[in-house]
Amino acid sequence: MGTALEGIKAVFLDLDGTIYLGGELIAGALDFLDRCDEQGVKRFFLSNNSSRSVEQYVEKLEKMGIPATADDVLLSTHDCIAWLQQKNITETYCVGTEGMCQMLEGAGIATRSTKPQYVVLGYDTETTYERLETASLYLHAGVPLMASHPDMVCPSPDGGLPDVGAFLALFKATTGIDPTHISGKPNPGMILHKIQELSLQPEECAMVGDRLYTDIAMANRAGCMGILVLSGEATESDVARLPQGAEQQPTLVVPSVDALLR
Repeated sequence: MGTALEGIKAVFLDLDGTIYLGGELIAGALDFLDRCDEQGVKRFFLSNNSSRSVEQYVEKLEKMGIPATADDVLLSTHDCIAWLQQKNITETYCVGTEGMCQMLEGAGIATRSTKPQYVVLGYDTETTYERLETASLYLHAGVPLMASHPDMVCPSPDGGLPDVGAFLALFKATTGIDPTHISGKPNPGMILHKIQELSLQPEECAMVGDRLYTDIAMANRAGCMGILVLSGEATESDVARLPQGAEQQPTLVVPSVDALLR
């Protein structure tokens, strides 16, 4: 399948490094989204970045000129909440932003419990040493750890920023603890439930993103087309180094979303 995406009825779009980089739109992103609408291809925005709530993402997209509703945005925080609810976890200590905590609390999950069942780690761009210290002490006391996603870096125009994977390394160094569970991409559940809701087959959908180990791995696990854009983290050299048959192998590699649906 080529860049025209024949037979694709829905696209799941990573945000950071795919639609925008930092606070700036990727060149041609708006035109690509217009082509989605013109050609009847449903588009959803997908992000492992758990630093913002759905409402904050919708607001950011609209400020960039991208019409979006809450139903258009799928976050690793949704996957995190679903896992906690499946485990009947209602008491947590969350190393996460106010936006993430609001989403958890809205689902009935306490985020500053003094008797947590889990330490929950998100992309906490508002963190303090006190918060890291408290979480570390809970981990030393035997409280298990889970994380919203595995990303090591968050892309920015000036270089990668420390993301959840970097914080996991910090907690491993200070406590020796590994997470019991990591939500978000590449777990295919983030998109499979939406594909089912749309009454589509995975092969009728494409995942578009800039990371091999999350975006493309998830696409292959879900049975979707995996499209790597070179506007964010991964490079052509990264693709060339992949072993044969790796789950991170993209179906298609393009410079950016501007090359798609033409």
